[in-house]
Amino acid sequence: MALARGLFSAIIFVFASSRSGLNRHPNRFRWQAAQAPNPPHKGEHAGDPSPQMLFEEGHRSFFVRENPKGLFYIMDMSSPTTPEVLNGSDILVRCLQAEGVKYMWGYPGGAVLYIYDALYKQDTIQHVLVRHEQAAVHAADGYARATGDVGVALVTSGPGVTNAITGIATAYMDSIPMVIITGQVPTPAIGLDAFQECDTVGITRPIVKHNFLVKDVADLAVTMKKAFHIARTGRPGPVVVDVPKDVSLNKTAFSYPETVEMRSYNPVRKGHGGQIRKAVQLILGAKRPYIYTGGGVILANAANELRELVNLLGYPTTSTLMGLGAIAASDKTFLGMLGMHGTYEANMTMQSADVVLAVGARFDDRVIGNPKHFAQVERKIIHIDIDPSSISKRVKVDIPIVGDVKDVLIELIAQIKESTQRADPNALATWWNQIGEWKKRECLKYKTSDEVIKPQFVVETLARLTRGTDCYVTSDVGQHQMFAAQFYPFDEPRRWINSGGLGTMGVGLPYAMGIKLAKPDADVFCVTGEGSIQMCIQELSTCLQYQTPVKVLSLNNRYLGMVRQWQQLDYGSRYSHSYMDALPDFVKLAEAYGHVGMLIERPGDVEGALREAIKLKDRTVFLDIRTDPTENVWPMVKAGQGISEMLLGSEDL
Repeated sequence: MALARGLFSAIIFVFASSRSGLNRHPNRFRWQAAQAPNPPHKGEHAGDPSPQMLFEEGHRSFFVRENPKGLFYIMDMSSPTTPEVLNGSDILVRCLQAEGVKYMWGYPGGAVLYIYDALYKQDTIQHVLVRHEQAAVHAADGYARATGDVGVALVTSGPGVTNAITGIATAYMDSIPMVIITGQVPTPAIGLDAFQECDTVGITRPIVKHNFLVKDVADLAVTMKKAFHIARTGRPGPVVVDVPKDVSLNKTAFSYPETVEMRSYNPVRKGHGGQIRKAVQLILGAKRPYIYTGGGVILANAANELRELVNLLGYPTTSTLMGLGAIAASDKTFLGMLGMHGTYEANMTMQSADVVLAVGARFDDRVIGNPKHFAQVERKIIHIDIDPSSISKRVKVDIPIVGDVKDVLIELIAQIKESTQRADPNALATWWNQIGEWKKRECLKYKTSDEVIKPQFVVETLARLTRGTDCYVTSDVGQHQMFAAQFYPFDEPRRWINSGGLGTMGVGLPYAMGIKLAKPDADVFCVTGEGSIQMCIQELSTCLQYQTPVKVLSLNNRYLGMVRQWQQLDYGSRYSHSYMDALPDFVKLAEAYGHVGMLIERPGDVEGALREAIKLKDRTVFLDIRTDPTENVWPMVKAGQGISEMLLGSEDL
């Protein structure tokens, strides 16, 4: 028997037993047939109404209702305040309100119209009508990345769900906490190929942390509680709640649980003390240490703890694409991003270190390159991660520590401070001298031009003009994404918002919309390309309707830039379908959507255009910046190569 306390002092007991289980003490209860306090809506359970009755024990009376699964819902009718009886749509909205949801993004359709009707009758949650369901999930995703709150999206059944799939997969790959509410055909029609029906649970199963199909309105509130709990705890991720239309209409007594417990889901938060002690010994005994951080630090809100650890040790530090900002780019210990387009010094330090402390990172293919090459150097690896399945997944780990990054770092710092062991200062000085030699390669240096705009120059200018301001940068996927990561120095967490795992084109503008709604006083820039921006360009209409003035910097080189670069390097410069030779006039297009459009074609005009765009605080500005079509992203580790086998420029080809 599971007990849940309701908002209205009602007590609901859920017995996972048959009715015979309740009759084990026949003399204890007095039964009689009864109607619910407010009878269920006509048609509930598809013409097979749940048995319901009233029984008494002493001076207390209880209302009993059995659902089709044989689960009994028993409500104490002697409670001072009888809980409200609401339909599923109103219950859904109440659940969102109880979770503190302020914004949600969605697109209506037949299966969710009762839910939209419930949203119409409240004023605490702002719903944003996007122009495509994919953008709804992306915008909620961007909001979650920037705030740390659970992002919420609402889409209808069938094509509404399938349009949202890319957004769900994007959030899943980057471990973003989200709840996606999907409409479904009425329960009697499920499996009968009804209009706008699809198997939402089956389709989304590989790309969600968990999903639910709610078949009984009495299960809706506790399901929503579970969804938010699962989404935000442990390794975060998207949770889908599929709500059939009749469930959104049917009525039941509403009670939202304060807490929820699941025997099958209990993520570990505290790291094992013995493992942490071993890690301290290894860290302080290292001759060539390296701290390798990832997006898990940001997701765990552990940037302050990471910075304290780095200041305490003075060890060199690097970050993945998803972890930028966890350690300040201006910190003297930070060597830049590592990986396929990481800095020479970051990659060489990773390959040469004797002890690597991995914090909230995955050792994925874009970070270490070929695992066999990485394994050629003998090193000890300490890996801190909330997800045990991520440890020793691609490389052998010597000291695994499963737990919440923030909690583990707090304990690690405390033990380092208590330890009498100290790092070898001479060995550390020698190590820093070697890193200094690698830095002399100046791997991010590029040839400037007075004739053609270099994309690196645009990002550097943006960074200079926004230094010290409240600024967020989103990106799509491609060369512009790497240029932004390399040349914009992020000093704070949650300021760099991009798709790292799935690599989804089209996320940049919806990300920016979601962030601007949550952070109206901040400047939000979307660094994109002329290919990516067209994936969700219709959301310029959403920006106008909801007054979310963002700045779009399109680094327009007339190519699918990263595709062109790979074709140049690996396919004999055969540029198959990577050239954009029918582009729209982006200035006129932006103006058609009610925004400001600018065309920038010369390097000398870049700073002035950016300054003007920043001054237009209440306007969305689209900057069509014509950049060098031949510029490549360097350094680069080609597929199948080791992390230290970098191309530093065209001279290495």
